[in-house]
Amino acid sequence: MKIGVVVHGPEIVDSGYAQKFLDFLEDYGTVGARLGGTMGRTAVIDAHLEDKIDISQKLFPSQSVDKFKDENCDVIFLINYGKSSVTGHAFGYKVYHNCQDQPPLIQMERPGESDGSVVAWREDKMKLAEDIAHKMDLQLVLPEDIHNNLFSEDPCQEISNTICREIAGVSPGENIFVNGIVIGKSTSSEVAIVAENGIITQLIGGEIKEHGVEKLGPITLRKAVVKTGLLRKSRVKPRILKSEKSNDHFTISYLNHAAEDIYRLKNADMVVTVGDDTTLVAADILYRFNVPIIGITDGDLDKVVEEGFKAEGSLIVELENGWDDQVGDKIFLELFNREETIEIENIENFKSKLLQIISNITSQYQVKYS
Repeated sequence: MKIGVVVHGPEIVDSGYAQKFLDFLEDYGTVGARLGGTMGRTAVIDAHLEDKIDISQKLFPSQSVDKFKDENCDVIFLINYGKSSVTGHAFGYKVYHNCQDQPPLIQMERPGESDGSVVAWREDKMKLAEDIAHKMDLQLVLPEDIHNNLFSEDPCQEISNTICREIAGVSPGENIFVNGIVIGKSTSSEVAIVAENGIITQLIGGEIKEHGVEKLGPITLRKAVVKTGLLRKSRVKPRILKSEKSNDHFTISYLNHAAEDIYRLKNADMVVTVGDDTTLVAADILYRFNVPIIGITDGDLDKVVEEGFKAEGSLIVELENGWDDQVGDKIFLELFNREETIEIENIENFKSKLLQIISNITSQYQVKYS
C-alpha cells in the first residue's frame, strides 16, 4: 500500500507523535510525508526529521493532500495536534472540503490526549481507520458527528452581501491569524470573521487589528488559513544548521510580511524585517541558519510564539507606534532600490546607512543589539 502523510503544525512534531506514527505506518506499506507550514517546518528541523518529512515546499495542507492523491497514494493521513478536539476536527473538516474530488483521507488528531481521535473522512477508509484507532488506543469519530456538532449552525446567516466564516474552538484573549497575519484578538468563545470584497471588515466576538488587516490585504476568506493562539507553544532547544557563506560579498534581503516563505531567505547573510510579529517569527526561524536580522519595530507586538531566538549580530530598532511601515518603505526605497535582495561588500557600512536613514526620519528610536 502506498501511503502519504500530511504533517500539520509544530505540536505533532514537538510531541514526538509524528515520528512515532510514521514508524507505525511502515507496517502497512511504503510511507512518504510532507509538511508545508512555517513553524511546523522549524519543528521538523529541530527534531532532525527533514530526511523523513519533506519540507522543501510551502504548501497548504489541502495542497499537500491533493499532491499525494495525484501521486496515486492508496490512503492519505492528515496528522495534527490541535489545542482541542474542536479546533482539530474543524481543521480536518476544512482541509477535506478544500481538497479536490474527495481524497482517501484519514485524520489522526491529538494522539497524546484523552480525546485523541481518528476520523475517516471518506467512507471506504473506515475499516482502516478503525484498525488504526484500536491499535493506537484512540477514539473513532464520524465525519457526520463533526458536521452536526460544529457546522450545523451558522452565526453568519443573518449577515447579507458579505462572506462570513465561523472560527471553532476559540478561547477569549487569543490572537486570530489569517494567512499568517494577526488580524485581531478574540474576546469571546464564539468568533467569526466577516469580509466584504475580499477585505476583512469585522471580527465578531473579537477586536479587529486594523494594521494587520491592512498588511493582509484582499483575500479569499473561505480558502484562507485561519489559526488561533500561538503559532508554536512548545519550549524547544533550537537546532543550528551549519552553512558555508562567502566572505567576499554579502547578501541582504528585505521582508515585511510574516506570511511569506521565510525559508527562502535561509542562505542570506542578513535580513531586514519590518513589523514586530514579522521580526519575531523571522528571527526565530533564521536563528536555525545563523542568519542575523535587523528588525524595524514599533512596539505593536502580539505574542505569536512562546519563545523567540535571534542570531548573534542581530539588532532591533524600536520606533514610536505606527512608524515601522513608513521607515521600512524608506529603507526599501533608498537601500534596496525596491529589490528584495541586494549584494553588498560591508555589513557594518550597511547598518550605518540604515540607521542614518532612520535618524533622518525621526530621532525617537532605540537600538538593541544581540
